[in-house]
Amino acid sequence: MSRLRTRTRPPVALALPALLAVAFLLMPLIGILVRTPWGDLGEHLGSPGVVEALKLSLVVSLWALGLSLVLGVPLAWLLARVRFKGKALVRSLVLLPMVLPPTVGGVALLLGFGRRGLLGPWLEDSFGITLPFHTSGAVVAATFVAMPFLVISLEGALGGLKQSYEETAASLGASPVRVFFTVTLPMVAPGLVAGAALTWARALGEFGATITFAGNLPGTTQTLPLQVYLLLQDRPEAATSVSLLLLAIAMAVLIALRGRWTGTPVDRGAVAAPQPAPEEAPSPATRPVEESGAAGAAPPPQSAAHGAEPEHWPLHATVTGFNRLTLEAEPGTTIAVVGENGAGKTTLLRALLGLTPRAHADLRLGDADVTALPPHKRQVAWVPQDGALFPHLSALANTAYGLRARGVPRADSRREAQAWLDRLGVGHLAHRKPSQLSGGQAQRVALARALAARPRLLLLDEPLAALDQTTRAHVRHTLRTHLAGFGGVCLIVTHDPVEAVSLADRVLVLADGRALQDAPPAEVSRHPRSPWVARMLGRNAWPGIASADGLALAAGGRLVVAEALPEGAEALAIIAPEAVSVHRDRPGGSPRNVWPGTVREITAVGSRLRVLIASAEAPDLVAEITPDAAAELGLGDGSAVWTSVKATEVTLVRL
Repeated sequence: MSRLRTRTRPPVALALPALLAVAFLLMPLIGILVRTPWGDLGEHLGSPGVVEALKLSLVVSLWALGLSLVLGVPLAWLLARVRFKGKALVRSLVLLPMVLPPTVGGVALLLGFGRRGLLGPWLEDSFGITLPFHTSGAVVAATFVAMPFLVISLEGALGGLKQSYEETAASLGASPVRVFFTVTLPMVAPGLVAGAALTWARALGEFGATITFAGNLPGTTQTLPLQVYLLLQDRPEAATSVSLLLLAIAMAVLIALRGRWTGTPVDRGAVAAPQPAPEEAPSPATRPVEESGAAGAAPPPQSAAHGAEPEHWPLHATVTGFNRLTLEAEPGTTIAVVGENGAGKTTLLRALLGLTPRAHADLRLGDADVTALPPHKRQVAWVPQDGALFPHLSALANTAYGLRARGVPRADSRREAQAWLDRLGVGHLAHRKPSQLSGGQAQRVALARALAARPRLLLLDEPLAALDQTTRAHVRHTLRTHLAGFGGVCLIVTHDPVEAVSLADRVLVLADGRALQDAPPAEVSRHPRSPWVARMLGRNAWPGIASADGLALAAGGRLVVAEALPEGAEALAIIAPEAVSVHRDRPGGSPRNVWPGTVREITAVGSRLRVLIASAEAPDLVAEITPDAAAELGLGDGSAVWTSVKATEVTLVRL
């Protein structure tokens, strides 16, 4: 279905100057086309002088492009990825040749590299290199004015590339240089190609700096633009023909780029790829071990690779900075990290990876102290929330990436990667690109990639957050099965209480970078020490100060409890929603905590209803009742009700 677009008539005050600008830019081009002697075009372009100048221009521009790639690509990466003092000055130096008059640039090159310049005498005495009036001088001049186009275009592309791709590659064991050539450059290829094309076109058309610095010697420095300058004096018709040639080359470059000169990275697989496939049941040959029941169908790849029992790596970490805590865990332990936004969950993971200055981790995995090692040598694998699958690689190549980075031969790495994909039920998708995978499939490939890298510590940052409920349950079951045989420690950041309870052996509760609680899931469920965690688990949580007969609530009011804490102690009252009774009239009998209120919201949770009740005498309270009870009470938004909680149903947790 075509999308209807609203056409807005531009105001005359803006449209008229815009049209004049177009006419102003178009008139010189029309002049060339009108005044070109089309009948003599072949003769003019085929003359010996023009052919020689064209060959020299191609040689000079290609050498200038090569130098720009060798020097400009690292410079663009430095400007885009590294913070350092004087960065603004360096960027200004890059832009300077673009705004500097070409003849002034030629004078500057003479004073820097000429025979009487700063480096010219040294180059001539030490290496016998004389740049002025030599073809190499024309190359230097063209590089000076053209390289900024490459640097600016590529820097823009690098700035638009999410660093999570590079950081994930580093966590898989790839060195910075390997990450640059196998991940960064392929993903910014459109920006690199656009910058290279503009650089070559600019070098091909360079005139001012060349004639000032390198001179105008036929066959040596007389490029095509200089040939136009000479022809204009004696043979203006021929000059027009050669100008048309240069104009055609420039227009061809711009049309080929089609406005992509800023070089924003593009997921090439998404351009013409089919729509992502829906979650599909794997074939019997690729069904995960835990689903097929064939225990020997796909043995653990790591064990097979080593030919021995898997190693075990206990964790000991002392984290300082924004996060201030100590972590110790035995091999095979899974720790769920929970907390409010800004509590320091992701910062903790990045500190263990060595990727953030906000926090520092003294980290020991097994017998190895990896604190001083760079991220790619720590053997700490990371799965970010979006998976960060490399879009230019297939699922199989993604999974084998960490093995290849650690020096495993190509055939062996692909065999082991295929085994991991089979175990996670996505082996039949091995040759698909990430853009051809559904969310659940991509997450399983990302998990397979991390496990295949043979990590000693596995970090998962909300790995299931982007999945629907059905897919999440399937991937959670797969993940739980494979973590059971993992020889290291796994940390999972999550906001889902089901994930925390079903996947983790321990739950680490963070607040402002500190550990509020580190206990088994059952203990955290019974006695949460954080109001946020209690609410995440679906419980009412009211902070207050213990008094003689209960709790003086921080929000006002008093709560009577069966087992009081020492008077003056800070505490958190935990009330299960199912322990809250809802009435239309004030109840009598044993409840000692009774408040009037108003129904604010009713939501369905499974086969029951959760009712949010606001009261002037107590904090907001959530009750859980059956649909039949709600119908009998006639509940709806705005209904006046009474709530009651028995003192024995209140649990106080000392803070």
